Formats: sequence, structure tokens, C-alpha cells
Amino acid sequence: MTSVNLTNYSVSRNNYKSLARVCKDERVENVVIIGGKRAMKAANSLIKEALQDTEVKVLGEFVYGKNSTNSNIEKLLKKNEVKDADVVFAVGGGKAIDTAKVIADRLNKDCYSFPTICSNCSSATAISVIYNDDGSFSHYEDKIKAPSHIFINIEILAKAPEIYMWAGVGDGLSKEAEVLFAMRGQDLNHVAKLGKAIAKSCQEPFLKYGQQAIEDCKNNKSSKAIEEVAMDIFINTGNVSNLTNQKDFYYNSSLAHAFYNASCSVKREGHFEHGEVVSFGVLVLHAYDRNLNELDKIGRFNKKVGLPTKLSDLNLKIDDLEQIADEAMKTNEWKKAKVELSRENFIEAIKVADQYGKALDDEMKIEKASYEKIAK
Repeated sequence: MTSVNLTNYSVSRNNYKSLARVCKDERVENVVIIGGKRAMKAANSLIKEALQDTEVKVLGEFVYGKNSTNSNIEKLLKKNEVKDADVVFAVGGGKAIDTAKVIADRLNKDCYSFPTICSNCSSATAISVIYNDDGSFSHYEDKIKAPSHIFINIEILAKAPEIYMWAGVGDGLSKEAEVLFAMRGQDLNHVAKLGKAIAKSCQEPFLKYGQQAIEDCKNNKSSKAIEEVAMDIFINTGNVSNLTNQKDFYYNSSLAHAFYNASCSVKREGHFEHGEVVSFGVLVLHAYDRNLNELDKIGRFNKKVGLPTKLSDLNLKIDDLEQIADEAMKTNEWKKAKVELSRENFIEAIKVADQYGKALDDEMKIEKASYEKIAK
């Protein structure tokens, strides 16, 4: 059986004006807010302002923790305010929203999402990424409901640290490439075909508006570029996820996310955003697919905006590839692939992507040296 769960959405420049109407239409009386500490500071006053002339009560406000782990989920499930709420308001980025979605689903409640950063499409999807307490990848909760409504505030997104917009662009670039790769040669039903059609629209907005959106976010400037990227992340890639993650098939992600999930097992210096690592995984996917045109296109874009183009950008080494390959083979993306994936070819693809990144560095150095010579 195929069951499609898509998310309604409202977009505003600087408020949550439609929240009262949605709550009234859905007969919501009591809510609980779960989110990140900084995220709730940015959004909660606007949420309460939107509800001030209604009879909706905010029973409690809880910081979710620092990661979407089972232990954080279990702690919040014990809160009476969470149990008594009609709807869970999920406020923040991917990990906060993923935590709140699982809580809402386990208690058979609706979830409304209020993304405060543009780091990924979690605010619209029927899937949550769960980590172990040590930060390593645990599993996907992929049998949950998507949020029933997403409230997008462009000004809040513009005021967030630009690193999240940057990482969101990196993560978003994976959707079209992964879905089309995963679907190749398959006999698709009407739901998967719709997912494929939307997936084909995902990459172009990131290449067109991504660099400007990152720059505007750096300057806290609410802009068309930020809105275009936000809608692409939350709505386009989010709906693709919901259409391609079904009981009978899984085309939602592939080798780019397999690389990310596997890399979480490698102990190394530094903190790396989800989308930052996935963006290099996109290069790995194109290298695996021997699609040199896309490898070059995305590689040059990554270089332009400062996303990774080689292993050293992620503090990874060639010596880590055996471990990464072993972990990749355990991932949902690998096990649910419709075509047989090769461990050896995966390792080779990572090496090719890394070599390409190094060659791109050398090319840039030559171009810079030539420019400086002319400038003199």
C-alpha cells in the first residue's frame, strides 16, 4: 500500500500570522513547544504573539537537547505538558525538529514545524535521523508522520548564522542527484513518478540562488534569494522525500547520504555540518556514476561557495575509506538500493572525487597566479 503524507505550509516575511487560523481550523486547544535553545529565543515570542488573541494555551517550552537521540526523546516523552498537548510545535533545525516529530508520532499527535535555519528539509518530511549518544548515526525513524503544517518565516532564516544556509545548500544539492540515480531503470508507480518530477526541479535553484542566499544570510538580509532557497529546501526537497520514501520502495537518498552516515563513525578533529559532508558525498555519487559533467559542475559550485571538494576538507584520509565503506554497506541507502552497489567501486569513487578536488585546487592556484601576474 502506498500512503502519501505531504505538509501544508505558510510563508511570511516577519511573523506567523496564519498560525491562529490554522489552530482554529484544526480545533487546537493546547500546545507544547520543543526546540533548540537559540531557535526558541528567535521564534517563541512570535509564536505567542500570533496566539495571543486565541484560546490556545502553551503548556510548556522545552529544549530538546543537543542531538536527536533516543535518550532525549525518552526524557521529553515523560513530560506531562508533552503528554497533555494536542499539537507539538517543533522549533529549530533538523535535529530539534526530528526529535519533536518522533515524540509527536509516538504520542499520536500532530506536529507543526517552525524552521529557524535552512540546514535541511526535516521540517516537511516523514522521516527523522536518530543518532547514538556518542554522535554516531543510529537509524532512520521512517514510519512517522510528516508535520501537518510548516510555518516559514523568512526574516528569522535571514538572521540565522550563515553556516546553516551554507550547509542547507550542500544538503539540498543531493536530492535531485540521489533520487534520479536511485530510480534509474525502475518501473515507477504514479507516486514515485511525481517524486521524480519534483526532484528534477531541485538542483537548479541552488545553483542559481545559493551563493547569493549565503551572502544575504551573512548580512542578515531578508531577500528573494533566501526565500527561493528556503522554499526549495523545505517544500521541493521535503515533498520529494515524502513521495520517494514509501513502504514498497525507497528512492529518497543514495550514495551521498551513505557517505555522510558512514563518515559519522570516523573519529576525527573538528565539527562538520550534515549538509557540508553530504555535499562531498554528491561528488562521490557522480564519480561512482561516472558522470564527469555533473562532477565538474557541482565541484566548481562547491568550490565557489566553500563547500568541500576533497577528503582533507572533512579531516578524512584515504586510510579511513575501508571503515567508511564497511559502514556505508550497513546504511538504509545501501541496503534498499534497487541495483547492486559495489564496495570497491564506492571506495574508488571517493578517491576519484578527492583527486578531482585536488586538481580543482591546482587549477584555481594557476588561475590566481595568472591573474596576479597580469595585475602586476
